[in-house]
Parts: sequence; structure tokens; C-alpha cells
Amino acid sequence: MIKPASPAEEFARRRSALMRLMGRDAIAIVPAAPVRRRNNDVDYAYRQDSDFHYLTGFGEPESVAVLVPGREQAEYILFVRERDPVRETWDGRRAGPAGARRTYGAHDAFPITDIDEILPGLMENRAKVFYTMGIYPEFDQRVVGWVNGLRTQARNGRHPPQEFVALDQVLHELRLFKSRTELELMREAARIGAQAHVRAMRFCRPGRMEYELMAEIVHEFRRHGADTSYYPIVGSGPNSCILHYNENDQPLRDGEVVLIDAGCEYECYASDITRTFPVNGRFSPEQRAVYDVVHEANLAAIAKVRPGNHWNEPHEAAVRVVTQGLVRLGLLKGRPAKLERDGAYRRFFMHRTGHWLGMDVHDVGDYKVGDAWRVLEPGMVLTIEPGIYIPRGARGVPKRFQGIGVRIEDDVLVTRSGAEVLTDGVPKDADQIEALMAEPPEDAKRAAVRALPRAGRGRRARA
Repeated sequence: MIKPASPAEEFARRRSALMRLMGRDAIAIVPAAPVRRRNNDVDYAYRQDSDFHYLTGFGEPESVAVLVPGREQAEYILFVRERDPVRETWDGRRAGPAGARRTYGAHDAFPITDIDEILPGLMENRAKVFYTMGIYPEFDQRVVGWVNGLRTQARNGRHPPQEFVALDQVLHELRLFKSRTELELMREAARIGAQAHVRAMRFCRPGRMEYELMAEIVHEFRRHGADTSYYPIVGSGPNSCILHYNENDQPLRDGEVVLIDAGCEYECYASDITRTFPVNGRFSPEQRAVYDVVHEANLAAIAKVRPGNHWNEPHEAAVRVVTQGLVRLGLLKGRPAKLERDGAYRRFFMHRTGHWLGMDVHDVGDYKVGDAWRVLEPGMVLTIEPGIYIPRGARGVPKRFQGIGVRIEDDVLVTRSGAEVLTDGVPKDADQIEALMAEPPEDAKRAAVRALPRAGRGRRARA
């Protein structure tokens, strides 16, 4: 087995790859994410900009990374906050310029307060500026101001860049293909996420609340050093038919299903998992019938994830299975092929079957090259998430099917020979789900062991 690169080597490799694509006459400017205010004087927990983290691994705000290919003194420069004992007492430790060089591999580093004096000089005589416009408008104005300032001094021999190039078009192509190091992080995010879903299944009982299931999920994330990669969806009964439901405040009722869409973020890499299961641990015949169609669609779509297939083939496979299943259930009438062409399935399956996954839940990368769907290649990671949603009051639908929403979502890596399902640690076969939910909770198991007579415990231990 090839050992993944160390963090410092990994970030250096990424910067080198980007600079090779930029060329020696260019400069790239990448700002860190700003701190976001939640309310009054309370900030949201800080999360670094994904592009900035991808290139630097530096987790502080008020920072800017600059790449200057071929520059003799320093190709990689960081502008960061200075050390400040008073502010560090209140807000936490800072690396400072010395730490940026020592720990994060910057060839040179300066205080962020000096950027207006230093950065324009780095831009001189560079033909192109690689920068992503529109993400941080205030910083956009500063970049444009630096270029315009150089233009006013052209007669003094200070030549400004003549072209802005969208950095995201180049950088996001690199991010689309995951390295061994990235895949190890994504496998861990998937493992933690799967474990959290298993915990929720075991905890679920009629009478508990949606937010209690969410608490179990988040607890499992946090106890493994991960956080939520998005706000969890815990929709029971009719709420399972609301795609982006987030109130999570209703009771779990006997005889209904609950849909949980929850993933974690581990060291800035996301998992994205959805499972649907019966609140009481046993699918009703109607719930099982709908579930089995979605499960079949999930497997059919995953079977199409392999090198050489194009991006839309998994979706096409899922649509075909869902349409045929809806006809079998009596929810659609007609010839499946025509219903598929006409998009009749969209009444019950209204979203696509997946998206790219990586540092962002809906990760970067083009889905088409020109007018053609992108061909899948090893190192790409995507979700597979077919669903069927039958809301209450749906016209022409038997009442026994109403209020059933089912989605099954896995994270899938394209390998050289096919696909690796990163999220196979949580069951999705209906029989396996029922068997898991029938097991006594871990707390009950421990309580049962404690209640055994001492002699009985000894016999069990020896056995």
C-alpha cells in the first residue's frame, strides 16, 4: 500500500500543480473566508474557504495566499494576522508570519496589514491575474484597485497585468480529482457518517422527536472530531416528502417512515448520506414496496458508476427503474418507456440522482464538457441518491401510499475498475434495516450484563 503524502507535501503538490497550469507570467490571489456574523455580537463558527484550504491548509481568517510561479525570492507567499497576545487571549492562537513559514510551508509571509504596500509590487510585469470574482465582493474591489493603481503608474515603468483569468476554472478541475490523502479523509468522513446513521436507526422509537434523532446524529459526529457538513434533515411521515425539510420538530409516529439526510465534515471533507427507515422498525407493505423500488434504483445507478461512462448514465438508470416501479405500484399508468421520455416520473422523483462530493457537499467540477456529459474518471467522487416522494393529498394516489417519502443516498468513488461505495457501513437493504432496528440498544445490552448474577457474568465471560 502506498502511504499518503504528509499534509505539508500534499499542499505543496497542489500548489505546484496549479502553478504549472498558470504559467510563469501569472499571479494567483486567493483570499481566506471572512468571519460571518450570526447575530448581534456572535459569530458563526469559522470555516475556511475551500479553495484557500485546498492550497494552504491554513485555517485562520484575514489571510491571503499569493502564488507567483518562477519568482526567485518566493513563489508562495502568505499574508496573515500578526501575533497579538491580547487578542489571542480572547480569540485563540495565531500563527503569525513566522508560523506561516515554519508550519505551513510559505516561502515568505507578511502581516496582512502590509498587503496594500507589497501585493501591487508582486503583480508588476505579470501578464495574468488568476482570481475568482464574485465570491467576496469587498475583496474584489481591492484586487481591481491594485491593478488600476499600477495602470496609473505605467509611465513610470510599472506594468500592470493585462488579463484577469477565472481561477476557479483551473483550480476546480484539480479539486475534482481526489488524491490518496483526500480519499482517506473522505473514507473517514463516510465511516463516521455511516456510524451516525446506524446510531439513529437503533435509537428510533415511536413517540420520540425528530430533533432527538438529529441529536444522536450530531453526537456521533462530534465524538469523532467531525462536524455537520450541512444542517441535517430529519423528516418523518409527511415531512419525508419535503426535500429540504429542516424544522426537525415533529414527533415520530408509529406506522410512519423517517428520512434522515445527514453528513459530516472531517478535516474539511464531506460525507453526504440519506437513509429512510420505519419509525417502529417494520416496513408496512406499501412502505416496503416504495422502498424496494428506490433501493433497486440506487443499485442500478451505482452499477453505472465506472470509468468511461458519462455523468448522466447513473441518473438515466435510476429514472428507468423508478418509472417502471411507479407503474408496478399503480402510481403511473402507461408504457414505461413513453412515461420516461415524457418525464412523468418527475411528479414523484423531481431531482437528479447525484452531484460531485469533496470539500464542499455540492462540490466543484463541471458536469458537461462543451455540450456533452462529462466522462467519469478514477478519482472522482459523487453521490447516488434516487428517491420517490408521495405527499399527502396527492391526486389520484391511493391513501395507503400517501405520506411516504424515500431517498437512499450513498457516496461513491470512481475507481480504475468500477466503483467503491464509501458509505456501505450503514445498511440500506430493507431486511437488514429491520434486523438492525430489532437489536437491543447498546445501553440496554450493557444494562442486561450489569443485571446478570455474578456467577452468570463469569460463565458468559469464559464462554
